[in-house]
Amino acid sequence: MKKMKNLKNIFTSLLGILLLTVSCQDDEATVGDLLTPTNLQVTAVIVGQDANNPNGDGSGVVNFTASADDTITYRFVYEANQQTDPAGTALFTFSNLGLNSYTVTVIAFGTGGISTSTTITVDVLATYAPPMELIDKLVGTSSRSWRIKSEQQGHFGLGPVGGSVPTEWYGAGPEEKVGVGMYDDRYIFNADGTFTFVTNNTNDDPTTDISGTVFGRASFIDELGGSGGNPNGDDIENLPYDDFSETWALIAPGGVETITLTGNGFIGYYTGGSHTYEIFDRSVPNELVLRTTDGNSGFDWWFIITSAEPASNNFQTQYNNLVWQDEFDVDGAPDAANWTYDLGAGGWGNGESQTYTNSADNVVVDGGFLKINAISTGGGNYTSARLKSENLYEFTNGRVEVRAKLPASQGTWPAIWALGADYQTNTWPGCGEIDIMEQKGQDKNTVLATVHHPGVSPGAGDGAATSLPTSTTEFHNYTVEWTPTAITFLVDDFVYHTVENNATLPFDSDFFLILNIAMGGTLGGTIDPGFTQDTMEIDYVRVYQ
Repeated sequence: MKKMKNLKNIFTSLLGILLLTVSCQDDEATVGDLLTPTNLQVTAVIVGQDANNPNGDGSGVVNFTASADDTITYRFVYEANQQTDPAGTALFTFSNLGLNSYTVTVIAFGTGGISTSTTITVDVLATYAPPMELIDKLVGTSSRSWRIKSEQQGHFGLGPVGGSVPTEWYGAGPEEKVGVGMYDDRYIFNADGTFTFVTNNTNDDPTTDISGTVFGRASFIDELGGSGGNPNGDDIENLPYDDFSETWALIAPGGVETITLTGNGFIGYYTGGSHTYEIFDRSVPNELVLRTTDGNSGFDWWFIITSAEPASNNFQTQYNNLVWQDEFDVDGAPDAANWTYDLGAGGWGNGESQTYTNSADNVVVDGGFLKINAISTGGGNYTSARLKSENLYEFTNGRVEVRAKLPASQGTWPAIWALGADYQTNTWPGCGEIDIMEQKGQDKNTVLATVHHPGVSPGAGDGAATSLPTSTTEFHNYTVEWTPTAITFLVDDFVYHTVENNATLPFDSDFFLILNIAMGGTLGGTIDPGFTQDTMEIDYVRVYQ
């Protein structure tokens, strides 16, 4: 029995040794050689640096590049700011005003987490102090949340690098990218310089943190380190990703106001690149138009972001009492009790090409419709009509609904709008203007709604656009609901733009209605050289209070 027990012990020991040997061999096959990175080299290029500006152009932007043998990835560290990049590149923005020295630590990681590090010191000049109105717009008193303005035409798109027109190649239609992992993201700019990316804004339970998804370019989105998502052509949709934080700064390379984000911080759609966003336009309240160049300098990407949450489209009007209307049921000239005219030429302040008349050729009621006809008279001359209810019907607050079909010709600029009745003594934009519907001469798939007042005009307005590809082939309802607290614009009962109203704005007194087609000018643009005639047809105009 004792001999048998000894044999059993020997067999168990041999089996243990065998298993240990196999286990060690497997470990060696998995881990491989543990290599320490060597020959770590780091260079720094200060943006705008030249013989006359050895410390840069004052933007404070520095590009770092690292290289080393036997390295998997690199980490760049300055104080609390860290950027990790397998390719060995990083961009830091140093915003302390004046000439300052900064020390950046660079770590090269090899297999098994073994690392080598070095430091580099750069002397950088920063001269840009962001205007307070921009800082206030971005962060408010302490923090402000932004989102892609998904309800607006062209809220996301691309064009050639250096292009001057947003989304001149492609612009997403309203809500076109629903369900890809972009519209429920929020970008929070904090006054302390931190930037928080929330990937799932639909979670209403503050006790839980439900991560969401993001959207980006297939060739770059691996830089985020996530996995999964749904490939769709050049895009990766709904890549699962946790909320994250980086830092932000405002810079002005070449005098262009720019938001820069550290690490892999991004807005809207991940494009790689330097994670800087030029502020192309900030004139509209609660809105920014941003531009960034992707990682391979192939495209410029455009984003319209807003700090206003989406308006609910369960719209409930406050006004149901029909107080004024024109159904255009009697053929002939428009009802003189309702309409008078603006007459003549002179560009009307917008470089327009038409002469307005009250001729039946240009304006007539026919078959239950008001028809405003823009007509070429040869030699680059045009006639049209501009009807108005001035001194006949003027009102304060209410709901205006106009059912219309728009002209299709390039260069036509149809408009349905209202102007402050005191415009002769309180000159524009002091009198205020409410554009219920306008359409550009070069874009017949979109309609616009805008208000003008001294806070945003001249030269701009608080406006929005919505896609409407059948605007020239079908009748649609164009509506504004004007209350003491808000001015809301709708197409076919769909809310696409809301403007806050208050006592500081000129929207608390009488306005009158205007219907017209302009030719050319600031929104009409180039007129089709073959243009002969086109028409805006209006089924009815109704005012409710």
